[in-house]
Amino acid sequence: MWAIISALIEGLILGGIARLVIPGKQAIPIWLTMLLGMAGAIIGNLVAHAFGVADTRGFDWWRHAFQLGAAVLLIVLATPAYAARKKA
Repeated sequence: MWAIISALIEGLILGGIARLVIPGKQAIPIWLTMLLGMAGAIIGNLVAHAFGVADTRGFDWWRHAFQLGAAVLLIVLATPAYAARKKA
């Protein structure tokens, strides 16, 4: 249960960081960025569990890297779709 709650909180932060990592301007609102960050955090946790690096001693660098990567990927994929929806 705590893993889900912490993933959602981390997702709020990850969405902002992911947006800073992606070059250029993203034409999506902040609320969508935060939702995608939360989804990226959950997906990153699942990937980290699949690779067996979700629970390590100390700081979980790999888990956070997977979370950030998933958030970046989701934002990169969602930006053109949101921009196209807005034009139509």
